[in-house]
Amino acid sequence: MARILIIDDNETMREGMALTLAKLGHEIVTAPGGEAGIAAYEKKRADFVVTDLKMEPVDGVEVLRRVKELDPAGMVMVVTAFGTIETAVEAMKLGAFDFLTKPFTPEVLREKVKKALEVASMREECGRLQDENHALRQHAGEDLSSIEAIVGESPVMEEVFKAIRKVAPTDASVHVHGESGTGKELVAKAIHALSTRADGPFIKVNCGALTETLLESELFGHEKGSFTGAVKRKLGRFELAHGGTIFLDEIGDITPSLQLKLLRVLQEHEFERVGGEKTIQVDVRVVSATNKKLQDEVERGAFREDLFYRLHVVPMTLPALRERGDDVLLLARTFCEAIGKRMGREARGFTAEAEGLLRRYPWPGNVRELENAVEQALVFAEGDTIEADNLPAYLSQKSRTELFALPSRSVPLPQILDDLERQLILQAYEKAGGVKTETARLLGVKTSALYYKLDKYGLRDPDDSEPPDAEA
Repeated sequence: MARILIIDDNETMREGMALTLAKLGHEIVTAPGGEAGIAAYEKKRADFVVTDLKMEPVDGVEVLRRVKELDPAGMVMVVTAFGTIETAVEAMKLGAFDFLTKPFTPEVLREKVKKALEVASMREECGRLQDENHALRQHAGEDLSSIEAIVGESPVMEEVFKAIRKVAPTDASVHVHGESGTGKELVAKAIHALSTRADGPFIKVNCGALTETLLESELFGHEKGSFTGAVKRKLGRFELAHGGTIFLDEIGDITPSLQLKLLRVLQEHEFERVGGEKTIQVDVRVVSATNKKLQDEVERGAFREDLFYRLHVVPMTLPALRERGDDVLLLARTFCEAIGKRMGREARGFTAEAEGLLRRYPWPGNVRELENAVEQALVFAEGDTIEADNLPAYLSQKSRTELFALPSRSVPLPQILDDLERQLILQAYEKAGGVKTETARLLGVKTSALYYKLDKYGLRDPDDSEPPDAEA
């Protein structure tokens, strides 16, 4: 059954069309003019609009324009008298689906509407298939090669591997806790790859990256016209994950209202799309993750206790990189080889001094920070072995706290930042051998910006005639 909006300022014509189409079982909404018709469409989208062309003060062409503004995929048929065919053709150019010339029989009207709704259904089906194909391509392109993708030999990681192997064959919900950058997504992928759902999709959602409205649509999908910009039906991530696993990252950031809807999915395995009435059944395994302590969130009333226990059937904790001993060096060598191949250069590893720096640093950003540091070192390395000087300067400090320690005397923050910036410029200038364009490249700024900083800190040679607006 479709929702059809009929707009005509002639009551007899309007009611006649409504009666004809209502016999087909459709939901019919009528409006006595263009302005009322636009208001009705704004209030609730229609699957198809039939509008008279000649109306005062708002005519059918304006109705067509407004419908297309609200929904570019909206379908409109213009009804016109014989003498205004040229105007009807112009309406087709503006995006009308079809036009109907008066007088017409009820059978002609029914056939026109039937054809329009068939086209609308085909468009919707194409959109659904596009969504599904996108999800399958995403699934096929990701590395779901299981537990071997996780690098580690330390005792604490062996415990993680045991837990993954034990929980994977079950359908129990798993909650992974760990600091940012510890590899929670890799664990979720390993659980999926070793499960009985391995042939199904693995769908991931970052719950902390979207607003409540967008996240609800992302999780559960939406119907066409359910809100401004909803130009077609969209399948939600739960629907796309049917038969597989959904990974809900940063689950601790979702709002109370979404927590309630998520609880229903976990309990009943069903939901409705945003703006929809049809209940959709799904078979999905849920793996969630957060860097927050959900139990603390429950105690302060920010997270539902019943949802917590639904997610927390099997809890897992990932150790921070600083707790993993020589895994730091194992990971660094792995990154060195992989990134070196990507850069098209041979990288044989690290000097003993460089390894010492890597081993002693506390890695507050965990594995993600280590990967970034190795990539940066490969950029600066001149040979096939990474030396201590190639690594980021902050690694030579025992901790970031020491690197950014407060001065013993009272110094304004702007002065502290200026001193730090001046030191970094000098280090880059020395590294670049005094070449300013290379210095700017190392700092990631334009040459003109570098010249400004050199002038600011009195570092520019007075005899330097290079134009200050030169680009890096």
